[in-house]
Amino acid sequence: MAERKEEEFLDDITTAETEELAEDMADIDPVEAELDALRSERDALKDKFMRALADAENARKRGDKMRRDAEQYGGSKLARDMLPVYDNMKRALEAVTDEQREMSTALIEGIELTMRELLNVFSKHGITVISPQVGDRFDPQIHEAMFEAPVPGTNAGDIIQVSTEGFMLHDRLLRPAQVGVSSTPKS
Repeated sequence: MAERKEEEFLDDITTAETEELAEDMADIDPVEAELDALRSERDALKDKFMRALADAENARKRGDKMRRDAEQYGGSKLARDMLPVYDNMKRALEAVTDEQREMSTALIEGIELTMRELLNVFSKHGITVISPQVGDRFDPQIHEAMFEAPVPGTNAGDIIQVSTEGFMLHDRLLRPAQVGVSSTPKS
């Protein structure tokens, strides 16, 4: 019985709301209603248009950034593969004795010219050499510690040996310089 009264009550409310809504609709001018609908549709379309413009601008900026990155860093694999060539040529030039230089002057000069040309090509493509010196401070951003050793007369974190030079490609690390670092505690 209570359920029946509740259903009748809900039916009465629904009927009352429907009648009230019908009265409100009768009061509204159909031209005004159509204008409101058109304004609402216009605002929705304007919002979609502005979002589409913003998306297109973001896509353009993303494309520009990707293009610039491809131009600057696209050859990083090839550059990384060329680093051992640089290392080997440098070792060869450092191993030449004065006697060998006198006997094979043209050969040594050819190797030196090739090395200079390799460095010119590196420079042309934004590759720079990281050449730490003994006594410099270890920087984990550009150096790789190969070992630590206590060395008298040095402070902890000082470079005590340079194994290989590092390289940067524009603002990115291509290969860290490999160094030995002092572990001597501060006195």
